[in-house]
Amino acid sequence: MKIKYIEEFAIKILMALSLLTVLGFVVGIIYTIFHRGWSCISWEMVSSLPGGGFYIGKEGGFLNAIVGSLYIVIASTFLGLLVSIPVVFYLNIFLKSHSKFAYIARMAYDVLFGIPSIVYGAFAFTLMIWLGLRTSLLGGILVTTLLIIPILIRSMDEVAKNFPRDLLEASYSLGATRLETLGVMLRQIAPGIATATLLSVGRAIGDAAGVMFTAGFSDSIPTSLSQPAATLPLSIFFQLSAPQAEVQDRAYAAALVLTIIVLVISLAGRFILHKFSKNKI
Repeated sequence: MKIKYIEEFAIKILMALSLLTVLGFVVGIIYTIFHRGWSCISWEMVSSLPGGGFYIGKEGGFLNAIVGSLYIVIASTFLGLLVSIPVVFYLNIFLKSHSKFAYIARMAYDVLFGIPSIVYGAFAFTLMIWLGLRTSLLGGILVTTLLIIPILIRSMDEVAKNFPRDLLEASYSLGATRLETLGVMLRQIAPGIATATLLSVGRAIGDAAGVMFTAGFSDSIPTSLSQPAATLPLSIFFQLSAPQAEVQDRAYAAALVLTIIVLVISLAGRFILHKFSKNKI
């Protein structure tokens, strides 16, 4: 009996140490970003475009990167949801629970989930060359959409698989069509959709490798899908690569803005998740 108590106590200690280690890394990252970024950030940086010599320490800001990131994230998340939600419904309503096709499809999405973003970027870049396209906002949106679709599908699918089959049968027994049953299921898995969207937005806004090949970089805000677009991760990368200490400090300011955007999106996602869960039938 004593051995069991010792094992249980040791496991609890290991779990507590693991939790403290993860929290320590998170607090350390956030502290470093806020400590170094807050001291050099200014309204000019977040409200103006890069001026002449911005990347060697002169005047200007990174508004172009903020707007470019928001353009890509909003558009790619919208397109990703348009593709992912019908796929999840098809896997869980139109196919049988033990369908071989559903099993193969889920396995394929698992593989796509684990592919690094730079591979998506290289694939999209090769495709753009074959089609005669140049780096542009459209290219960044498309590669980011491809990147987050597996995240959306697998995250929502795990929630949809737990949807009570009895509720589906009850809906059919009342004379509801499959399309009408979709509305019932959508209401029930809405918190899962919100969580999946939150995860995909965090992945999309922090991606640098994929958009480096496809979106390019520009010191101006794109006014059309055919123009190149800057993003915050690439802006941080380019500024950290500069030898001037002042430019490197600006990179931490950009990282601070990126962190704040992610925190705001996370809090908004939690609020939406709580609202859906509270009103869930």
